[in-house]
Amino acid sequence: GVKDKKVLAFRRDALKEKDAVAALMRTIAAGGVRSAFYVFDLARVVDLYRGWRRALPGVRACYAVKCNPEPALLGALAALGAGFDCASRREIEAVLALGVQPGSIVYANPCKPEAHLEYAAEVGVSLATYDSEEEVVKVKRCHPGCELILRIKGPDGGGPRVDLGTKYGAHEDEVMPLLRAAQREGLNVAGVSFHVGSGASNTDVYRGAIEAARGVFDAAAGLGMPPMRVLDIGGGFMAGPAFDEAAAVINAALERYFGELPCVEVIGEPGRYFAETAFTMAARVIGKRTRGEVREYWIDDGLYGTLSCIPMDHYVPHPRPLAVPRAGEKTYTS
Repeated sequence: GVKDKKVLAFRRDALKEKDAVAALMRTIAAGGVRSAFYVFDLARVVDLYRGWRRALPGVRACYAVKCNPEPALLGALAALGAGFDCASRREIEAVLALGVQPGSIVYANPCKPEAHLEYAAEVGVSLATYDSEEEVVKVKRCHPGCELILRIKGPDGGGPRVDLGTKYGAHEDEVMPLLRAAQREGLNVAGVSFHVGSGASNTDVYRGAIEAARGVFDAAAGLGMPPMRVLDIGGGFMAGPAFDEAAAVINAALERYFGELPCVEVIGEPGRYFAETAFTMAARVIGKRTRGEVREYWIDDGLYGTLSCIPMDHYVPHPRPLAVPRAGEKTYTS
């Protein structure tokens, strides 16, 4: 599934060193690669997907393509059976090119360009989020066969790395007008979505968000709208103990607030959960400067490239040298 790129495949068990990724990087660098590159651990993605299915058996993973659109990652997740959260025409095109069915794609962008909506209509992507009356009118004009998912603002207090509630999500007093707007335009609201923020530290925020979503389901029923069938619990999950803790809260809340609605399909939009630990970047030192006991290094990637995750997502990288110091060599603060 990778086009116009050179791919070198290695087996983990063929690498003798304990740190297989470091060994592979040294092998690639020794082969003449003279710029920054990534090692993508496909087995890690398989392990993470199994972990998701085990922890959230009732929630389908729809990978957030915007997090990392690397074709090899998309292809792996498609093969595993994941769905996809796409935010643009380009992302939809990339997923469809892998043979993914349009019904496995959610156009999860509450504010969409008209041309992108028209493209979604052409290719059969017919489930999209919204959080404004203006978007309802736009969807009616450009993609009248589209079903809508009302995105609501998640509760405060989650302590996320990145708070998305200031950008997207209907407030409580906006829910009824937005449901009526869709009803007035003859568009079906198929469900509700929320996003508690990327890397939320307080996992109890999921309980409040799922409770609020159930309130929207009930409000729509009160308006005589067709029964909703989709609950999208968003993304921002981090692999590890934090994910297991969040999953426990989510499962309990789903049972409490949606247990009697077995026809509801629950989906999530994991991005960093799959991408953050499956890729390791190797960068080449292209410049050095000595200032007393301090060494300064320049590498061939940066904040305007791969490492845009530092200012945009508050990511803290942990660099380590691939070269092994010789016995007796002095090390310096850098």
